Amino acid sequence: MGRLFGTDGVRGVAGRDLTATLALELSIAAARVLAAGIEGRRPKAVVGRDPRASGEFLEAAVVAGLASTGVDVVRVGVLPTPAVAYLTGELGADFGVMLSASHNPAPDNGIKFFARGGHKLEDSLEDEIEGLLDVPSTPAVGRAVGRVTDADDGAERYIGHVLASAPHSLAGLKVVVDCAHGASSLVAPEVLRRAGAEVVAIGDAPDGHNINEGCGSTHLEVLQEAVRLHGADAGIANDGDADRCLAVDAGGEVVDGDHILAILASEAKEAGRLAGDTLVVTVMSNLGLKLAMEREGITVAETAVGDRYVLEEMRRGGFSLGGEQSGHVILLDHATTGDGVLTGLHLLAAMAHRGQGLAELAKVMTRLPQVLINVPDVDKARAGDSRELWDAVREAEKELGETGRVLIRPSGTEPKVRVMVEAPEQAQATAVAERLAGVVRSALG
Repeated sequence: MGRLFGTDGVRGVAGRDLTATLALELSIAAARVLAAGIEGRRPKAVVGRDPRASGEFLEAAVVAGLASTGVDVVRVGVLPTPAVAYLTGELGADFGVMLSASHNPAPDNGIKFFARGGHKLEDSLEDEIEGLLDVPSTPAVGRAVGRVTDADDGAERYIGHVLASAPHSLAGLKVVVDCAHGASSLVAPEVLRRAGAEVVAIGDAPDGHNINEGCGSTHLEVLQEAVRLHGADAGIANDGDADRCLAVDAGGEVVDGDHILAILASEAKEAGRLAGDTLVVTVMSNLGLKLAMEREGITVAETAVGDRYVLEEMRRGGFSLGGEQSGHVILLDHATTGDGVLTGLHLLAAMAHRGQGLAELAKVMTRLPQVLINVPDVDKARAGDSRELWDAVREAEKELGETGRVLIRPSGTEPKVRVMVEAPEQAQATAVAERLAGVVRSALG
């Protein structure tokens, strides 16, 4: 059996992979690890969820598990993942729990834990929790049993926190926001309205089963059409748990995470708010972003794929801005994790401040053609030792020079190797990627 925790908590089909029993046992194990050493009081945990129907029974199981171990539980209801992270710190909780499968379809769900202060868990803590799943524990009894309360003001606290970070009013902007029928359906439109924008909300009617269904950051064509239909200045798209943000300009063109990072980094540097004049990204970010930041006098630090690794590097280096091409953007001065609502607000504030449309702001970066080929059914473990493969990679890198790059990355979860090539021209990127994919098949197949 592989590791239960993935790159972002424990996920699976609710009721089949992620059962009520597993949720109960995970919460008990998590309490034993994350509340260890607390004396003289009962530990406290914040529990939130997205609007998936399965979140109702999983929340009940998690709350039962925590309370049975002597943890006081504060339920905050349906809120974005970053809101639960924020409230974990704001309410002085010892840890937090979020029930969501992010951008996955409605039948899936997941459990994510936050440490004190709302920070994602280190791998070692997740391993410790997983290691206690089959270890018997002693339940609390009598007055030691945890109590359960509801924080009815959780949404308002989070909205106020996000609004307090706004550097500029959005007055005069007309915005479409797609909430993916997810966790931001209430708070995202409200934040933008209170910030001064005229807001058209779509994907804001969750019914427990329609989350991410033909909407949100995984289906931007809906937002593109709505922006054009309503004559809006821009569109903002969240995913199901609103920890990511993608955008659309007034003409309906997509502005991805790399462009958003380039805009926010340039804006922050000009205002003297970019710590270390450094932007943290993953190796999958477009080379065009790195070249653009060099022109702006901004250093780019690269990490492995995954927003948790971006966050680790930000905290290690004391940096304030980082993220992924997928739209996970971390504004560490205001949040401990990726926050789509916060990101959208700051992106629109940059538009308002500069008096420019999103298309004009996005010109800070020219995206190089990027081709990604997944080569399945190969022995990925041999990738690092294949002379044939790395000779081919060196030859490709020589051909591309400084205006292109090659990335060979074994999948972390499947028997496949990912081949990514960027080049000045689409045809060259495609040709080099296909050639290297062929080498992967012959060398590792």
